[in-house]
Amino acid sequence: MASGPDPEEPEDNNPFAAFPMFGDLSRALSGQGPLNWDAARQFAMLGATGGQSESNIDPAVRVAYSNLADIAALHVRDVTQVDHHFPEVRAVTPGTWAHEALEAYRPLLTELATSLGASPDLPAEVTGDPMAQMMAGLSKMMAPAMLGMSVGSMVGTLAQRAFGVHDLPIPRTKSEVVVLPQAIDAFAAQWDIPVDEMRLWVLAQELTGNVIFGADHIRELLAGLVRRHVGAFRPDPNAVAEKLGGLEMGGDDPFQALQQAFSDPEVLLGAVRSPEQLDLEPALDAAVATVVGYTDWVVDAVAARVIGGDALKLAEAVRRRRVETSPDDVFVERLLGIRLGSAQVQRGKAFVQGVVDRAGDTGLAILLTTAGSMPTPPEVDAPGLWLARVTGD
Repeated sequence: MASGPDPEEPEDNNPFAAFPMFGDLSRALSGQGPLNWDAARQFAMLGATGGQSESNIDPAVRVAYSNLADIAALHVRDVTQVDHHFPEVRAVTPGTWAHEALEAYRPLLTELATSLGASPDLPAEVTGDPMAQMMAGLSKMMAPAMLGMSVGSMVGTLAQRAFGVHDLPIPRTKSEVVVLPQAIDAFAAQWDIPVDEMRLWVLAQELTGNVIFGADHIRELLAGLVRRHVGAFRPDPNAVAEKLGGLEMGGDDPFQALQQAFSDPEVLLGAVRSPEQLDLEPALDAAVATVVGYTDWVVDAVAARVIGGDALKLAEAVRRRRVETSPDDVFVERLLGIRLGSAQVQRGKAFVQGVVDRAGDTGLAILLTTAGSMPTPPEVDAPGLWLARVTGD
């Protein structure tokens, strides 16, 4: 039985006051908070598996990764100069990866949804127009479900392409080394790379990421910056009004126009970058560039030892794949503030090489072993300044 409009909301401000069924639908769609986790899980699994059942990982593949990990771990410890204890490598399917990623990033995604779902005061051109007011109300009502779909689709797409958990430099609470054989083997076949060499390369990347985020000062700094970024979205009422006013409802299928509009998170939420996010960008970019640059340097050193002459070709192929942006990559960048374009990669590489040229591998090891050693934005572009600060010279 319909329960009617929300008694806490004045009738003049409730676009669904005359439509009690909408009030019930609104409560159903938002019953899980600012992000509908059922929708997120369903869309993540659909994107990861294509709606097909998944086979278990072949036990022989698991054994192969475990044996190769022992080799890679020896060299990662030697290059990083950190006697790090690695968790056991787990080989998983895309569906398992997607499920675990949603759970691992649940606090972050909840904070993201809370900031994106904040309700701004609508401008007069919306509050004075019953249709625009109803559309704005629909946007608010559907936001948790649509955001769940968007986030789930993002995670599902990442699950199809990811090699492990460190493709995106976002720390997880749990220390783990995870690989996705399906994507790794497919990439090796596409580029005609021997499968064991490809597996070693990915393991070197995953183990290096585990070392980096095992350093409390690096993990906490980057996690804090990302958390502040996702919590700083401020929906813009003028953007909402502009997007709603731009909807073309006079076509052959007005419902299709609505569906297309609400499938775009920016249209749905009117979200624009806030001043807080603009202020955070230099620090977040510097942290990402440093982590990516250091990871690439370690992986290159390990690959040169265990792969040999083909290491350069392999690294070039993988990194080209990383910087080629797709709509999904741009979505991740906009929501999480993680930029992995070629400029960021080159910036991190130049910083690390600048440190090594001046102080050798020992100088670079300070990055992992010394609290407060993450470079500031100016120091990323001037490694000599960073060395002077962290060494006291």
